[in-house]
Amino acid sequence: MRLAFAGHGASRGLALGRARVRLPHALEVTEQRLPASRVKEEAARLHGALEATRAEMRTLREKLQGALSKEAIEFIDLHALLLDDPELVQALEALIQQERYSAGYALRVQRDRLAAVFQSMDDPYLRARLDDLDHIIGRVNAHLHKHDPLPRGTAGEVLVCENVAPSELAQLQAQGVVAIVSAGGSPLSHTAILARSLHMPLVVGAAEALSRINDGDVLMVDGESGQLVLDPDAADLRRYRELQQREQRERRDLERLRSKPTRTRDGVDIALYANAESREDVARAHALGAAGVGLYRTEFLFLQDRESPGEEEQYLAYRDAVLAMGGRPVTFRTLDLGADKADRAGLALANEANPALGVRGVRLSLLYDAVFDTQLRAIVRASAYGPVRVLVPMVSCREEMLIVRRRLRRAVAAVRRRGIAAEVPPLGAMIEVPAAAIGVHGLADAVDFLSVGTNDLVQYLLAVDRNNDALGDLYSPLHPGVLRLLAHVLRAGAEHRVPVAVCGEMAGDPRLAPLLLALGLREFSLHPAGLLELRRTIRECDLARLQERAPRLLQARDRRGIERWLESA
Repeated sequence: MRLAFAGHGASRGLALGRARVRLPHALEVTEQRLPASRVKEEAARLHGALEATRAEMRTLREKLQGALSKEAIEFIDLHALLLDDPELVQALEALIQQERYSAGYALRVQRDRLAAVFQSMDDPYLRARLDDLDHIIGRVNAHLHKHDPLPRGTAGEVLVCENVAPSELAQLQAQGVVAIVSAGGSPLSHTAILARSLHMPLVVGAAEALSRINDGDVLMVDGESGQLVLDPDAADLRRYRELQQREQRERRDLERLRSKPTRTRDGVDIALYANAESREDVARAHALGAAGVGLYRTEFLFLQDRESPGEEEQYLAYRDAVLAMGGRPVTFRTLDLGADKADRAGLALANEANPALGVRGVRLSLLYDAVFDTQLRAIVRASAYGPVRVLVPMVSCREEMLIVRRRLRRAVAAVRRRGIAAEVPPLGAMIEVPAAAIGVHGLADAVDFLSVGTNDLVQYLLAVDRNNDALGDLYSPLHPGVLRLLAHVLRAGAEHRVPVAVCGEMAGDPRLAPLLLALGLREFSLHPAGLLELRRTIRECDLARLQERAPRLLQARDRRGIERWLESA
């Protein structure tokens, strides 16, 4: 029987397939006591499942290296750390050996104990780690009972679940999953960002999905509108074919824009840069006609091993990125890790109650002098092969940039002493801390360019965690306060003749391009997957008309007023 309902579109695209329902990681295991003779065997069975899960995570990490944004690797590493957490492993052993519980029941008991601890925490970031615990417990339980946590034979199917981790996406796509529908999640989550980069249709917040959809049901998914149709009728299928044909025509039209300029209808050139973290990303950006790399994430080098990479390893990676762009500038963002991940790079920090507001970004770099100087020397050496820029994350004040500039000059001098010709590369600050945005006039004479990281700026400005499903409606770049602050930064850049780019998700959303152009943005930096679509949108814009309407945009008193402005743009 046909049934239509909706969630929130998180990654555009159409899909039609049979549903594969994955219920939440609830361990419905009854209490089971073992005879003393089976305790040793049961402990071995548990360790076998733990080791199988570790091997699975290692294999997945190797497959994903360099293929996805850093968030996927970080989530895999986080889950791997949970597997080795003494509070989990030792407690499971004790439950089997002392209480003589079965391994499955021990998993359930310890999961419930840890869940109670997470749920009692005041910090929403730490409370959210319960999802990670459930995810890894589910994988162990699957291996314990000899079934694959991500079943094979899913080609042509739509995964319907409570939530999906970023680390799963590439694996699911490789298995042939054509779309994902989740009861939870947010369009602005890490999972949604990665789904968009993979062009995998994703609908989140479909609260009715798990109660209405059964295994094998035919499901039609529209990842843009969030519309779902269960058991579509002939009219639905006809509409699906029409939408599919339109999507294919659009894709062909976009391909024709590869060599076209990014120029508005009234003749103003706009620079489109790419966000990247691997040679593959850089090569794709070059092929799609990006003006350069506006944000090259360097963290992936630091997360591969348990110690910081040496100068030579970094230099070779940076050099290859510069060569791949063939003379177009590459902007290297210096190490952007917080205390929750720094230990994986061999940088020991005390546990922090709120890593998002702790020792991260430039604060971490200035704390570890030798690590920072090594990275700067590697970037300076790479500049011999083409134009580079240095971008510093999490800047909050002018003094930080003055210190970094001195360190950068010192790195250049050290490289020159080795007989390598080098100049001081342009130095920029990321504007993601509200204080830096408000005080941008004080930063302007200490930098050569600015790059606004809207993902963090929005969540810090609105005091909303963008990964918290319960606050999804509050996290929005279309808040009047966000636009006014962004306009303030752009005006300051123009006044001081300092170029300003936007490198967050906001820059990659073509629907917001007219708004950003009206506010004065002339440099966008986004994932290579979105370059052609954004170029098409900008080529359809009349910049003079948008600028005339900018005052009305900044007078909007609420989100709906901004949305109405966009509708008439």
